[in-house]
Amino acid sequence: MTNADPKELLELASRLAAEAGRVLVQERPRDLGVASTKSSPTDVVTVMDQRSEKLIVEGILAERPDDGLLGEEGANREGTSGVRWVIDPIDGTVNYLYEIPQWCVSIGVEIDGETVAGVVEIPMLGETFTALRGHGAWRNGETIRAYSAQSEGKPVPLERALVATGFGYAAQRRAVQGAIVADLLPLVRDIRRGGSAAIDLCSVACGRVDGYFERGTNPWDIAAGGLIVQEAGGKLGGLRGTAASVDMTVAAAPGLYEALCEFLEEHDADRDS
Repeated sequence: MTNADPKELLELASRLAAEAGRVLVQERPRDLGVASTKSSPTDVVTVMDQRSEKLIVEGILAERPDDGLLGEEGANREGTSGVRWVIDPIDGTVNYLYEIPQWCVSIGVEIDGETVAGVVEIPMLGETFTALRGHGAWRNGETIRAYSAQSEGKPVPLERALVATGFGYAAQRRAVQGAIVADLLPLVRDIRRGGSAAIDLCSVACGRVDGYFERGTNPWDIAAGGLIVQEAGGKLGGLRGTAASVDMTVAAAPGLYEALCEFLEEHDADRDS
């Protein structure tokens, strides 16, 4: 294993996420529009996504030129140090485009393939979520736990759970996801759809929601937020004992996590048709 210090990596990630967040707020063009699209005409990229990633990548390489990179907007570099940075320069781009405050900058840091540090910076909410593997998770420096105030530290049953989710951009996948939510809605307290996977994961980590699931998450969506959930005492994974992935990501406190996975497995929620 490389001798990189996870605490120092987190400090650099936090500094760069904060600077990117500042630029995204203060230097957002008045006439911001769509620069390009990805998987569908509604899956958009703005010039600010590209600018944010460039700022973060340049900041990393200025201090750690041998590290690897994986960014949503194209940064892809192997590196030789054993350290890789997984970057989402704006998670929740549609929210950002529409000036809805639920968007963030997410940076996860891996050492030899294991995520050891992560930061999710949410500028419009004034919140910074961080985690160090084996040391805990924090919101604005205060320790967080993956239990809502209503749970009193006990597992929340599915029928009292507030569950967050997200939807893909392909029409057929959205149709399946809508059907899954329609079946789940009568069984839970309610459903929330915020528009940022990283923020949804942080919401699980601090007890703002009880659980979260989504099909179609990429590594940059969940690298930081997934670690934050785990270090806050929550569980993170996919279906049928797999790891969280593009097929399915599920996060919740123990107890609810198993019940939510059971529902999703029974409904084959990782299918596209």
